[in-house]
Amino acid sequence: MSVRTEAVEHVLVVPTSLFHEVGHFQGFTPDVEPYLKTLFDPAYTSYRPRNEVEEDPSFKQLIPYCIFRHGEEVFHYRRGDGQGEGRLHSKRSIGVGGHISSVDADRAGTVYEEGMQREIREEVYVESGVTQNCIGLINDDETDVGRVHLGIVHVFDLEAPKVRPREESITQTGFSHPSRLIDDREAFETWSQICLDHLAGR
Repeated sequence: MSVRTEAVEHVLVVPTSLFHEVGHFQGFTPDVEPYLKTLFDPAYTSYRPRNEVEEDPSFKQLIPYCIFRHGEEVFHYRRGDGQGEGRLHSKRSIGVGGHISSVDADRAGTVYEEGMQREIREEVYVESGVTQNCIGLINDDETDVGRVHLGIVHVFDLEAPKVRPREESITQTGFSHPSRLIDDREAFETWSQICLDHLAGR
């Protein structure tokens, strides 16, 4: 008699040593080009079981971190207990996104773009025209979550402030200026703190 097992999610990673070779930094860097050119080279990327790499700092999971902005105000929310990374529950956030999965390779576009759009569709409804730019990268080796992830920050400039949650665990949503959100900086997840510092010109 066979036993049915849950499929293990495989996520996109690069060796942490490669990140250090390109140039280790702590916090935020707007110097996108040299990192993306190397980190997305198929010679270095691989898909590994998520449950293993979440505890293995020898790999960095590549994570699109998407910020929705209308004028100078950014979309923000609070993470409920049912959403994503357990270590971030109840934290405020300005970023939407998540892991690039091996299933994204089965779709038509580039793996990274498909994974990013899938994550957005899973978390929110975007009911506005947008233009998108990659503005930087986040690295945070000072937290357990940060040590195994590398954030790629995308800003989606909206024609109208029309973003609403698709997941029930995304609550207390709104749009505010970064300089106002930073007054409550400690309530935000670390990546959002880093992005708010950048957006507020700190």
